[in-house]
Amino acid sequence: MSKESRRRQRAASQSGTAPTSSTPGATPRPAAPEPRERAGRRERVRYQPNQSFLQRYRALLIGVGVLLGVALVGVFVFASAAQPAYACSALFDPAPTASPAVGASPQPGYVQPDMGNQHVVIGTKVTYANCPPASGKHFNQSGAGPITPRVYGPNDTLIPQNWVHNLEHGALVLLYKGDSEAATTAGQTALRAFYQSYPNSPICGIPPGTSVGPVFVRFDDMKWPMAALVWNRVLPLQTLDTAAILEFDKTFGERANPEKICTPSASPSVAPSGSPAASGSPAASAPASAAPSVAPSASPVASPSAS
Repeated sequence: MSKESRRRQRAASQSGTAPTSSTPGATPRPAAPEPRERAGRRERVRYQPNQSFLQRYRALLIGVGVLLGVALVGVFVFASAAQPAYACSALFDPAPTASPAVGASPQPGYVQPDMGNQHVVIGTKVTYANCPPASGKHFNQSGAGPITPRVYGPNDTLIPQNWVHNLEHGALVLLYKGDSEAATTAGQTALRAFYQSYPNSPICGIPPGTSVGPVFVRFDDMKWPMAALVWNRVLPLQTLDTAAILEFDKTFGERANPEKICTPSASPSVAPSGSPAASGSPAASAPASAAPSVAPSASPVASPSAS
């Protein structure tokens, strides 16, 4: 083969075409296949030594930051939910006082220092200087404050911010502790019977269950098993003394409250004062008998309902 033939063959091989030969009868060689990239081969990412720590782990750090943020939000929500809705600086415990002077009318209950009547939004935590509070900050929204006048059971979740607004309108609020006799089935029956026989309000003449009707509700932060409240006045009770409660409401109900539902047509029969009842201690304002004034019936009460 001449030099020219070999040159042509090499050129044809490089161009991928079959070689030609001037030599008669020469068999052309097949063209060499073109190299192909390996299937699935990825370009290797080369290590860049100039990247900072933040650049190399940026995605990981962002993910950790997001998880920490979610965890902190969860802790905050849980802590907020676990916080009590109200607090008491002290449990109201008035000092015993002497009996009234000869010929003077006894004043049932004890005056409690005024804590204001500011309206606050639902969810606001309130700290009361005295508990049970006969005044103070409270909610002002339908269904949350004032609440519907009725007998509320031991399992009903209510706080002072709900019923202090009822006091502001002139209503009587009767409180009982969760471990008192009033929280038992028989005690609840007695409360319901008392509520159903409760008279109209002393000034406006409004029937129970409407507007300024009385509210019977559980409250544990007090020194006595029960207590009757009107605005700025507290009547401690050991038992359900219906006569003492009615006299207390008749004497002071709808008189000192800031929000008047009606205008009194006459002066109150007994002017509010700081003098307590003729007893020597708060607990003695109720009779010593352990039985409530209203005899409970034998039928249990599954859950309280509006009267």
